[in-house]
Amino acid sequence: MTEIACPYVTHPRIMVLGVQPGKPPFRIVEIDGEVVAEARAITDVLMVAAEAGITVHDLDDPDVVRWVGGDKHHWTLR
Repeated sequence: MTEIACPYVTHPRIMVLGVQPGKPPFRIVEIDGEVVAEARAITDVLMVAAEAGITVHDLDDPDVVRWVGGDKHHWTLR
C-alpha cells in the first residue's frame, strides 16, 4: 500500500532526521517543517520541543515524533 492509498497518514510536528557526521555526531530536528536545532541526545529533542511549546509524552508515538534514519536510541554513524 502506498501512502497515497492510506486513509490516514500522520504529519507529526517533530521530525528528527538521520545522524550527521560531526564531533560528536548529531541529528537535525525540524518542527513544523522548519529546521530548529541539532540534537546530540534524546534530551535535546525534548528541550527543543518544550521551547516550541510541544509536550512530548511518548517519543515512540508516530503522531508526535517521526524518527528518520534510526530510532530514538540511534545517535552514532553506522
